[in-house]
Amino acid sequence: MPRLFTAIEIPRDVGLGLSMLRGGLSGARWIDPEHYHVTLRFIGDVDDAVGRDIMHMLGEVRRSAFELQLEGLDQFGGRKPRAVYAAVRSTPALVELQAENERLMQRLRLGAEGRNFKPHVTLARLRDASARQVADYLATRGPYRSQPFKVPRFVLFSSRDSVGGGPYLVEAVYPLA
Repeated sequence: MPRLFTAIEIPRDVGLGLSMLRGGLSGARWIDPEHYHVTLRFIGDVDDAVGRDIMHMLGEVRRSAFELQLEGLDQFGGRKPRAVYAAVRSTPALVELQAENERLMQRLRLGAEGRNFKPHVTLARLRDASARQVADYLATRGPYRSQPFKVPRFVLFSSRDSVGGGPYLVEAVYPLA
C-alpha cells in the first residue's frame, strides 16, 4: 500500500486564494492548489492489512464539524528554509481531532508521531532559497488571512513515495457530524 496520512482538505475557494501567493521566490517548487491540505497524522508506508485496519479504526471517529481559518505565512527550516506555509489558526476541535487520530494510530502500534502538531498548509518546498529571499517574500505576503471555512470531514490520503506535494489520492472519507 502507498504512503498514508490523514488530513483536512482545503476548500476550492480558499485554495484559489492561496494560489495567488505563488511566485516571487526562486528555488520554490509550488504545490498545486488541488493538493493543499492540513495534515492531521502522517502514517507512512504500511502493508495492505494494516491499511485496512487503519481505515476501519478511523471510522470510529465521532466528532462534530467545525470551522478553520488560515492566518499568516511562515517558513520551516530557520536559516536554511525548506518550506513556506500558511498557518492554521488552531482551535480546540482541530487539536482534539488530531489527538484522536494520533491515539488511534498508537492503538494500532504504529508508534507516536515524532513531531509536535503545527497545523499548516504547505505552499512550496524550497531548494537553495536564501533566508533573506524567504524573509522578503514573507514580509510582502505574510499578512494573508483566509475567510473561515467549514470542515465537514477528514480523509485518509495516499501518496507516492518521495514525490512530495502530490499527487494524493483519497482512500477513505470520514464525515464529521
